[in-house]
Amino acid sequence: MQLEATGDQREVAESLGCVAQLSARHPVPLLAQQADVIAECEQALEQLRRFVLSTGEMQGVDEPERAGPGTSPRRLRGRHRTRSSGNAQVAAVKALASAVCIGGGGSVGREGPIVQIGATLGSTFGRFLKINEARMKVLVACGAAGGIAATFNAPLAGVFFAMELMLLGDFTAQSFGMVVVASVTASVIGRAALGNAPFLHLPTFTVDNLTQYALLAVLGLLAGVVGVMFTRVLYLIEDVCDRIWHGPEWLRPAIGGFALRGLLLVLPEMYGVGYPVLGKSVAGSYPIAFLILLLFAKMAATSMTIGIGGSGGVFAPSLFIGVMLGSAYGQMLHLIVPNIAGSPGVYGLIGMGAVFVGAAKAPITAVVILFELTVEHTIILPLMVAIVLASAISHVLARDSIYTFKLRRRGVDITVSPETERIAAITVGQIMEPVGACLRQTAFVREVAGVLSRAPHGQRPVLDSHGRYRGIASAHAVADALADGQHNRATISCVVERSDAVTISDHLPEALNALESTPGAVTILDDRGADVVGWLSHQRVLGLLHASRDDGRMPVS
Repeated sequence: MQLEATGDQREVAESLGCVAQLSARHPVPLLAQQADVIAECEQALEQLRRFVLSTGEMQGVDEPERAGPGTSPRRLRGRHRTRSSGNAQVAAVKALASAVCIGGGGSVGREGPIVQIGATLGSTFGRFLKINEARMKVLVACGAAGGIAATFNAPLAGVFFAMELMLLGDFTAQSFGMVVVASVTASVIGRAALGNAPFLHLPTFTVDNLTQYALLAVLGLLAGVVGVMFTRVLYLIEDVCDRIWHGPEWLRPAIGGFALRGLLLVLPEMYGVGYPVLGKSVAGSYPIAFLILLLFAKMAATSMTIGIGGSGGVFAPSLFIGVMLGSAYGQMLHLIVPNIAGSPGVYGLIGMGAVFVGAAKAPITAVVILFELTVEHTIILPLMVAIVLASAISHVLARDSIYTFKLRRRGVDITVSPETERIAAITVGQIMEPVGACLRQTAFVREVAGVLSRAPHGQRPVLDSHGRYRGIASAHAVADALADGQHNRATISCVVERSDAVTISDHLPEALNALESTPGAVTILDDRGADVVGWLSHQRVLGLLHASRDDGRMPVS
């Protein structure tokens, strides 16, 4: 489905085209002599000024989440770490800010804001029903899948996008079924409203011979490197923008917009999402040098748009960059080995999916969306070869995807489940059981046998004559001592064991090692390691994990 410009978008586009044409056709001395040309330039620049200032006001300081990609690390962290994925106000402003940014020439994709809006709807519905966190995450993924499916008219891609990037590969039957229903529903509604045409019209391509598989494998390796490069450039430029800007945040998009508009004047192909340019590149309308220029220019334009506070996604720009790389690579091969290379358009299509994998590390989504775009099964095998190699090289070069790299720099590992994080934050003192009565080491073995048999864990702490902790006496050890008939008059000091112990301030992951090596409950000591204050039992830890799985909360004292 081709993007249709609104009246304001067409007005700005015409203004940009007017300035570009005038700059190319009229040298500076000639401009100074032609009053009508100067008037046209002033009118175009005034329209740009008003639009840039409106962009800055739209993306002001009150709602910082409206800036950046909707599938950015902040959003991903919000979906997985809390019971909320944003409020309706942020989603509404995000939609409006994204429309202003993309319509004004921001070189970003439209899928990011739509994913955030869909995820917010899912989260809002989940909060209304008061469901637990596990189900909340599925509803958030359902909203995201619906957004992708409706945007690209690709229901399968919506499903796997949500499963790979929102649920981080949690392919359970229950969550998969719910995401499929949401994606199909969104696609049906989208097709009823917008038609069943694909969002991008591409010619039919085929792979002619087996030699091309080797050439496409090389493209996959190159695409993986370019995908990682795009991630690095994006956050590098964002960091530079953060360092050099010291003014109010609401003014940042307005001032930065002038630099972005300068790039658009030089390369109008960077305007907006860029699907028409993408289609022309696959069709072979651009020479090799210009394709390479567009590749690096798109990296810079997208990074600059997000760095100055623009609102949009990075999914579509990664597809754009991939097409430029693949088309340039295919045309070069066509010049070198024309009898073997085949159609350059095939390389453009496969490069589109491979660069996305290199940046986002979502190979299943890439395969599915390329198949839905082309509806050409003959391209699937070479596509999978390139995507697997792109995924492999990207994992070698970078641990994180374009969506999680910022979180890693902030010390947040999104691959760690919320349950694991909550468990890691719990101290032993929060879940310990009461210690109960203690035994004196001067007590006789026969006298304490009944007491130990009735103890909750079959053991009791043993104290010396000064009340200091000596160890534990267990019912099993006492039974063994009495069985030989030689310890009837012996004191329990002969059966005291000094097992592994933890302190009350230790966190649960540290205490699990001691619990694993101890058959019974683990002794909990105070921070000085002198006095017994409680027990840590297997039953208590298992109950904690079970409660967390059921309702997402930790029943700690």
